[in-house]
Amino acid sequence: MAKYEGGCEHVRVTSDAEPIDNHECHCNVCKSVTGQHTTHVVFFNHSDLKVDHPEKMKRQPFNKDNPNGPLELCTCAECGAALLLDDKQHRIRVAVPNVMGYDDVNFPGPTYHAFWDETKGYPKPEDGLPVYEGLRPEFAWPKGI
Repeated sequence: MAKYEGGCEHVRVTSDAEPIDNHECHCNVCKSVTGQHTTHVVFFNHSDLKVDHPEKMKRQPFNKDNPNGPLELCTCAECGAALLLDDKQHRIRVAVPNVMGYDDVNFPGPTYHAFWDETKGYPKPEDGLPVYEGLRPEFAWPKGI
């Protein structure tokens, strides 16, 4: 059994590696895709998040306003379950634990808030975690292809 397991009955997504980034996302794309006010988002190095049946994945743009952007939402071609976000540049793969079939309690909690700004129309988070207008300043994108 892998440390992190998600997916559906047709496609399993797993990792034994630790995430490279773990945040509570406030971006408008996550809001529109998940329907959640904020979203717990976990980045893995691309090769660390494994898919047992990639041939059963259907891919669509993650951001409808940027359909040629680097991230694709991968869903199960059989049941439609959300599986992961896949980076066409092979830098990262993204898990959204409470949406993609993971046991959310197995993931470490977010370490910061990302993509928050005053135009969101709600108060700045006051839970003690750092709050940034983007990803944490020290985050470095892994090398892709």
